[in-house]
Amino acid sequence: MSSSLPSQGSPDEDSQKLKIYLLPNLFTAGNLFCGFLALTKIVEADLTGTTGYHEVKMALLYILVACILDLLDGRVARMGGFESPFGREFDSLADIVSFGVAPAFLVHRVVLAEVFINYKEIGWFIAALFVICGAFRLARFNCLAAMSGSGGGSHFIGFPIPMAAGMVASLTLFLIWWDEKNFRVGYWRYALPVILVFLSVMMVSEVKYPTFKKLNWRTQKPFVKTILIVLVTALFFLLWQKLLPIVSPLICIAYLLYGFIRPFISRRMQREIEVDDEDEDDDHSSAV
Repeated sequence: MSSSLPSQGSPDEDSQKLKIYLLPNLFTAGNLFCGFLALTKIVEADLTGTTGYHEVKMALLYILVACILDLLDGRVARMGGFESPFGREFDSLADIVSFGVAPAFLVHRVVLAEVFINYKEIGWFIAALFVICGAFRLARFNCLAAMSGSGGGSHFIGFPIPMAAGMVASLTLFLIWWDEKNFRVGYWRYALPVILVFLSVMMVSEVKYPTFKKLNWRTQKPFVKTILIVLVTALFFLLWQKLLPIVSPLICIAYLLYGFIRPFISRRMQREIEVDDEDEDDDHSSAV
């Protein structure tokens, strides 16, 4: 009789079951899809024709949208308690495509192939360096997160690969916007290979960057703050085509520089920038 009853798994077996949460992984899948679309647009771009820039712009926008989706998947996972090893690994696989391969391929196709037309191996090396350093950065993050038994601490070690990709995409978008007619002959194109190498080094560096995981979007903001946030958001959506090429590079550059000045500012100022007031009060109360 007992053999006919369904076997019940032990608590240890239940704890070993793979947890796959729909919503955060849906955002991650969207991130990966945007990375794939960016690659297809780069391949389809005819840089000798009149529509080539349109395809390049679309690829850049897909990379920036992937950055937003990557931000949302982690936020949704933490807010709902949906963090899991599967989500962390899936996120890294999506990131290496959207933020490693896609921007490196973009810069190689549009810039490096022209700058190093007589030394193609150098262009290949610079693009590959960005991808390899990005993969190293993601693998190191996953190992540290697994060792600590959590999804990571209050800071990243090394420049995050989504921000590196966002900087490459936003700077390219800005330069196209600045001088679109001279896109392939402007002297500014020589700066992108240098920036790509610098970002590659920053991704595997020991410079610490805040994760902003302690920013709680569910906290009640003061009335004036709420109005300002709503007005700025509405203005950006109304004028996003004009503001995006200017605002996005400034955000990425500010975050990059913050990692260098962060050790030299006071702990109190760090908390004001990186932590919600409510979280700060909770930390003080728990310390007491």
